[in-house]
Amino acid sequence: MQYEADTGMLSGRYAAATPERIALFAATGNRTFRQLHENANRLARAFRRAGLAAGDPVALMCGNRAEFVETLLACLRTGLRLTPVNWHLAKDEAAYIVGDCEAKAVVAEARFAEAIRGAGERAVMRLSIDGAGAGFEPYDAALAREACADPEAPELGTIMLYTSGTTGRPKGVYREKAEVIEPQLEGSFAAYDPMRDVNLCCGPAYHAAPLLFDVRWPLASGVPIVMLDGWNSEGVLEAIARHRVTHAHMVPIMFQRLLSLPADVRGRYDLSSLRVIFHGAAPCPAEVKRAMIAWLGPILHEYYAASEGGAGIHITAEEWLRKPGSVGKRPDGDMVRILDAAGAPVRAGQAGDIYMKVSENPFSYFKAPDKTEAQHKDGYFTLGDVGYFDDDGYLFLTGRTAECIISGGVNIYPREIDDVLLQHPSVADVCTVGVPNDEWGEEVRAVVQLKPGVAAGAATASAIIAFARDRLSGFKCPRVIDFVDELPRLPSGKVQRGRVRAPYWAGRERAI
Repeated sequence: MQYEADTGMLSGRYAAATPERIALFAATGNRTFRQLHENANRLARAFRRAGLAAGDPVALMCGNRAEFVETLLACLRTGLRLTPVNWHLAKDEAAYIVGDCEAKAVVAEARFAEAIRGAGERAVMRLSIDGAGAGFEPYDAALAREACADPEAPELGTIMLYTSGTTGRPKGVYREKAEVIEPQLEGSFAAYDPMRDVNLCCGPAYHAAPLLFDVRWPLASGVPIVMLDGWNSEGVLEAIARHRVTHAHMVPIMFQRLLSLPADVRGRYDLSSLRVIFHGAAPCPAEVKRAMIAWLGPILHEYYAASEGGAGIHITAEEWLRKPGSVGKRPDGDMVRILDAAGAPVRAGQAGDIYMKVSENPFSYFKAPDKTEAQHKDGYFTLGDVGYFDDDGYLFLTGRTAECIISGGVNIYPREIDDVLLQHPSVADVCTVGVPNDEWGEEVRAVVQLKPGVAAGAATASAIIAFARDRLSGFKCPRVIDFVDELPRLPSGKVQRGRVRAPYWAGRERAI
């Protein structure tokens, strides 16, 4: 075997050591460590039989189930580039990603196959996980033809996730070199004990954070995974109690859902096995985090990062109680800089643009060199966030220069919504912004300037919202339309989104 790092072939080690131990629990079927490893080998061989070679792209549109993990493992051990597709996207949005990543193989659940049937013109292989559809071969049939032995000359593959930009279509976060994931054992961030710990995956595995914390880390460490396909608050508690879950990743909206359960329901389940809950992706309201710590103890570990990467910024519950609102302490070295508008470093307590050092495995946006260049400066990159370090070196986020709306931990980019609403015959101009929402963090709201002669009112607002729902994913649609006589603009004519957004956040400590 050419390598042992990463989940790519480490599953072979666990398949040999504890072959009949359950590696993955899922409603659609469990897998032992042996089954998981052997099925991944079969799929890897099927990819090679179809003519795929190292570097070729594979698109995966699949819920939280064993086949997601098998496809991940098969790509990682054959040098392929995997793009998991967000299955919450509208049909056209999902099809765009399958085409843009240049997929040479497509693996999808039957429920999603229709959305991407016409996409992926380069694809030489299309597999339907749970039943054949037009143009798709059954996944099980493809595996049944292949041997379960390790593929010859394994080569570590890569993962390219898509993250939307402030303009235009989503872009793939591309890295030439594979990201090596070592076992996360004692002394690491997760500090797994493989023979005792169990990891819960309760968010969509196509997202960067669950994919790392809830899939790749436990896979690399020989830790069983419990995969839930869809959120159910009491179901999460039941799964934790039944499987004696020790680790999980959640976003703040999940905390709020759990806390909203009646006290007698929360008290019905033994959650004493929990040792670590990682959280990030969106700001967590202080009162929510305090309530979670009071309920479960100081087991929350917050981080600050994104699909593009991060600088190892994180904070324990104990630290956070001393520094409420912080996302972590400045890492050693010159890993993070906070700069003013002129690009000069700012003093402690002064807010500025947050830049993180580019890693040894740098990213670029796939087929988007201009976007890549715009976010990099002198060996650092920015996510568009604004914040400051206090005198003790703790980072606090205060806002965003980027136009991203974060609702329930999901990034939503307003330009895409603007482009759709501008197609409505009553809309002269529009500016979509994120406004405060106590449950979701932010909600989508569109501020609309109507064409002359069109009356503002509930009927017009309803018509515009209905128009959006026919063309956008539900989570991107504005909940409310506000009407203005004129949108604020720069002398260049560009709408000042910050000025539109500011009144909704007036009087709040944070603008995110």
